[in-house]
Amino acid sequence: MCWKVDVATAPVRVASKGVDLATTSQSEADEKRGRELRKREERLGKLDRQYRKLDEQCEDGSRKACQQRDEVGREMDALAPTLPQRYDD
Repeated sequence: MCWKVDVATAPVRVASKGVDLATTSQSEADEKRGRELRKREERLGKLDRQYRKLDEQCEDGSRKACQQRDEVGREMDALAPTLPQRYDD
């Protein structure tokens, strides 16, 4: 009669396996958050380098560079609040 127990518990095992597959663990969620944060930090770094380059060109008299610098600055301003605050000593 052992097969009756296996048949009776099979739906429970299948359901719990489905829940495990559908559930994101805390460590997986943390890893995903970390990846997203690093991408935003990388983007902000790239924008900062672009901003500095455009700022130099703007100071040299390029109006187009001034406009682009301002656009990059606005994107940086929008991105910055999504990153944790850094404290430099």
